[in-house]
This record gives sequence, structure tokens and C-alpha cells, in this order.
Amino acid sequence: MKFTKLIDSRKARLKKARVKKAVVKLKDALAHQSVGTKEMLKTYFNYTHGKATKEDMLKAEGQFQDFLKTLGLGVFAVLPFAPITIPVIIKVADKHGVDIIPTAFKS
Repeated sequence: MKFTKLIDSRKARLKKARVKKAVVKLKDALAHQSVGTKEMLKTYFNYTHGKATKEDMLKAEGQFQDFLKTLGLGVFAVLPFAPITIPVIIKVADKHGVDIIPTAFKS
């Protein structure tokens, strides 16, 4: 009986470690996304004042696309069965040649 408790506690610790690692990765990706979003907004502000270059605008547009991708996946994250639906949506999008994963979440 003690052996099974030992195995169960080890499994629980491993699961907790995996969840913690995933949360840290998610936090880092969202922090990267936040920095990029601030830069994007600053570029758009500069554009309204005629101070943004074409290169700045291209970078801001790419960041805006990432922002929309993050929002799109965020909608699915709050739905029931998200651990099932998000991978299915990503797989279907890949099959049709649509990139829906923000760059901050890519390895």
C-alpha cells in the first residue's frame, strides 16, 4: 500500500512540475507579446504624427497580426473543452495553410 502512495505522490509532483513549466512558458510568451504590443501602439502613434518610417509600419502591422491571432486563440481558451478544441483548430488551420499561432508562442 505504501508503494502505491509513493508512486501516486511522484506522479502528482511530475504533473505539477509540467504544469508549472507550461505556465512559465505561457507567462514568458505573453510578456513578449505585451512588449511587442506596446511598440506597435507607439509606432501607430508616431504614424499619426508623421514620424514613423515604412519599416516601422511593416513591423507594427506584423505585430498587429500577432495581436489578432492571440485574441482569436484567447476566445477559444475560455470555451469548454479548450484543451481539445484549440489543437483541433490549429491542425485544421495548418491543413488549409492558415497560420493562427502568434510568433510569441512558436518555439
